[in-house]
Order: sequence, then structure tokens, then C-alpha cells
Amino acid sequence: MTDQPYHHGKLREALLERAMVTIEEAGVEGLSLRQLARDVNVSHGAPAKHFRDKQALIDAVALAGFESMNSLIQDAARSGDDLHSRFVSVGKSYVDFAVQHPALLTVMYSTKHHPDSSEELRNTGAQGIQVAQALIAEAQQAGALAPGNTETLAMVCFVSLHGTALLAAGGHLDGNSVEDVVMAATDTLWAGMAAGVPAAQLD
Repeated sequence: MTDQPYHHGKLREALLERAMVTIEEAGVEGLSLRQLARDVNVSHGAPAKHFRDKQALIDAVALAGFESMNSLIQDAARSGDDLHSRFVSVGKSYVDFAVQHPALLTVMYSTKHHPDSSEELRNTGAQGIQVAQALIAEAQQAGALAPGNTETLAMVCFVSLHGTALLAAGGHLDGNSVEDVVMAATDTLWAGMAAGVPAAQLD
């Protein structure tokens, strides 16, 4: 075969990239190992060398999605010296990813929370919120934020920004720009943490 869209044996990466595009275009129901093989111009049996079945492919897509999102969040968390600006950047990077990949995000979280999800997927899926938790702890140590349970605070931030992301992806921000809503959300969250608003500790 000619004009293969992958090089140097990187078939697995090509299949994952195409699967992500398919999910955004046709949903997870539109995924098919045979169709992916046709899309990347390989024999119909070639994907089986990397994914034993469709569920294995979905698991790998979810993991790759989290890895891509985590990389953006980690870069944002290191994006300067000002703690508040870094916090805003983390929130923006998460919402931007969600808006650009809404169907993939749904697959990522549904797969992560499936009873049969792998430990690797669960651990990778938790890294984003751990980055936020570490940033909050750093800000507390610097005196920019009041003392508080960082795990609970990070979860509250995640819930708020995830809600923002879902509304933005669905075009339900009532005419407000995504950037403005993210700024308002992150500023409000930061102000609450700085003021030391009590938050019940989560189990």
C-alpha cells in the first residue's frame, strides 16, 4: 500500500489519532477497527496487532486523551511566576481542551469511571486535578491563599470549571465568551480561596 499516513511503524499512534477524530465526528458508536484500518490505509487485520477489540481501542483513546490534556494543564501550571495567572491558565487550558474535544472528553471520563478501568487510566485521569491541588498548596504556602484542604478545594475548582466547559461546549453561555466566563469563574474561585471560605471536607 502507498501513501500511508504514518511512518516508521507508528501505526498505533495513527489509529489513535484517527479514532479521536472519528469520536468527534460520529461519536464512540461510529468507531470501528475495520473502518479505522481503511482510513489509515492498512489491511483490516492490522489494528488487531495493537488493539484486541473495540473496547481496548476506547481504553487507549481515553488514556491518550488524558495524557494530551494533562500536558496542557502542566504547561499552564508552569506558565509564569504569578500564582493567580498560573491558576487562570490552568482553568483556561482545561476548558479550551473540553470545548475543542467535547465527545472525547465524555469518553475519557466515562471510561475512567468504568468498573473495569485500568489503574494506569485512573492514575493518569487524576493527574490534572493533582496539578491544581499542588498549585493551590503552593499559593497557600506563599500566603496568596488562605489555609484549607487542598484536595477539597481542587475538587471544587474542577467541578466549577468542568461545568463551565460543558456549557461552553454546548453553546449555552447566553452570549458570553468562553474567555470571559472562564476568567469570571477562576477569579471567583481564587477570591473564595484567598478569603478562606469554609469548605466541607470530602471523603
